[in-house]
Amino acid sequence: MYTELKDKIERAWEDANLLHDHEVLDAIERVVALLDKGELRVAEPTESGEWIVNEWVKKAVILYFPTHEMTTSNAGDLEFYDKLPLKHGYKELGVRVVPHAVARYGAYLARGVIMMPSYVNIGAYVDSGTMVDTWATVGSCAQIGKGVHLSGGVGIGGVLEPVQAAPVIIEDNCFLGSRCIVVEGAHICREAVLGANTVITASTKIIDVTGPEPVEYKGYVPPRSVVIPGSYTRHYPAGDYQVSCALIIGHRKESTDKKTSLNDALRDFGVSV
Repeated sequence: MYTELKDKIERAWEDANLLHDHEVLDAIERVVALLDKGELRVAEPTESGEWIVNEWVKKAVILYFPTHEMTTSNAGDLEFYDKLPLKHGYKELGVRVVPHAVARYGAYLARGVIMMPSYVNIGAYVDSGTMVDTWATVGSCAQIGKGVHLSGGVGIGGVLEPVQAAPVIIEDNCFLGSRCIVVEGAHICREAVLGANTVITASTKIIDVTGPEPVEYKGYVPPRSVVIPGSYTRHYPAGDYQVSCALIIGHRKESTDKKTSLNDALRDFGVSV
């Protein structure tokens, strides 16, 4: 569908001289506009449930910056100096935005999204019914599903380079407690619950302790998992020390209503939010 557009971006990525070509500049502008409308995504799920990264779309985002000058913009008495304009038209989009929430142009916010004082960066995709709570941040190209709750102070990492790197993915109906951090392309599957202060990176040990033997994951939280911060003992030449990890201590029931299941998870497993 976007073969011609993709070809122009790929050629410009290989030859910076083409960034002076009007057709190439138009192609870059169009990609970012399509991202802003949610018609293109940096990463998207396949019918099998796997996710694919559209590297050429990330390339277009990266190329957007050297093709624009720094400009001053104002919101009342507030002044900004940047290469990207702010996102506009929230009423028409059906998005609730509380002062001083900020989303950059090129970020997609679906109808029903609520932004408390928070931040969403270019290339991010935030689906319908999601709450981005106070001081939460959604980094560049992060993919946030439907009905997600990002509690106060949650940090969702962004990624532009390397272009083949997957962005952070938070699937539908997840709940991330206060001050959670999810970065480095970590993938949180549908309906998972992360307790307050849980940190998930590409190298974080995520240990399922619900069975007779521990099961370890990295950069991946399985569907409906209830996760809390934990630690394990690691041996160093200077002695034994505790290293942070994440513990899967239970699972939300698939058969129950999402909100009921969430309440059960918080009550049954004593997860802080």
